[in-house]
Amino acid sequence: MAGSAPVVQSLEQTGRGLLEQAQARVRPRLRHHVEARLLQNRQEVGYHLGWLDEQGRPSAAGAGKAVRPALCFAAAQAVGSTAEVAGAAAAAVQMVHDFSLAHDDIIDGDRTRRHRPAVWAAFGTPAGVLAGDALLGLAFTTLADAGYDPAALAQLAKTVVELIEGEAQDVAFERRETVQPGEYTAMATSKTGALMECACALGALAGGADDSRARLLGAFGRHLGVAFQITDDLLGIYGREEVTGKPVGSDIATRKKTLPVLAALASATPAGRELAALYSWTGGLTPTEVERAAELVAQAGGAHAARRAVEEELELAHAALAEAAPSPVGHRELLALAHLLTHREH
Repeated sequence: MAGSAPVVQSLEQTGRGLLEQAQARVRPRLRHHVEARLLQNRQEVGYHLGWLDEQGRPSAAGAGKAVRPALCFAAAQAVGSTAEVAGAAAAAVQMVHDFSLAHDDIIDGDRTRRHRPAVWAAFGTPAGVLAGDALLGLAFTTLADAGYDPAALAQLAKTVVELIEGEAQDVAFERRETVQPGEYTAMATSKTGALMECACALGALAGGADDSRARLLGAFGRHLGVAFQITDDLLGIYGREEVTGKPVGSDIATRKKTLPVLAALASATPAGRELAALYSWTGGLTPTEVERAAELVAQAGGAHAARRAVEEELELAHAALAEAAPSPVGHRELLALAHLLTHREH
């Protein structure tokens, strides 16, 4: 979104403040549900969520950015209610997100999450799987205990199925020689867009919105989710590990077919052909080769194409938001979050 420097700075400050508020609101709810309902794997889940260390001692480790809770709270305000009414929905979508992270790290073999060992790397693969499973179950229990109607529970269930389908598509891409950019967009919509859609829709419903308005706010979240995923893929290639908390270049090292890579491979340029040769090798890539591949993605125009796709998804998100006729406060908050999530360093 274009704008003067003061406007952009104001949006960033607002967005960061909303994430901080969301963290403060949702963290006690997460801890309450984990400690009230879990026994055998309470330590592993508490570690994954950031309030315990590997020995079970209190920790101040990061617990994630609380993006989805922030969207949930802002959507409630966008329909003229207060953030507080969406507390259970915000906790539920965060639990689903953390479930997916616990499993994704195992699938991808990523040993680092949020600047420390991933839960599976710290406690073993079975514990990592079960930590994710526990969070998924708790997400539905949290909504049910709060009295959400069956339609909201059904929407969360549908979202989980779509999220898993998206992850399965992502894994399948690694075994295929060619993937079309449209297939990538469909995968990102399911893997990331679906849960952001659910966060916005559940927040709107908690705030008293009718189904039509909730669907429009959900569409805002869905398009924002695709833009967020593409931004995340760019950071996976060009971000700094000390900032992102994740290994930089791991997507290239495992030959993941993200949008920047797919656009570069389809560019019919010398850089694109060299990148295709690197991706066709059966052996592992050295750090030097990973660095070279990142350079080739940029030279072939892949990074530029990905950034353009981010802007296109943002335009669609903004159009859906405008049609939802949000309150001035909610409108500004959702715009601020959209800007921050697509113009970030981690």
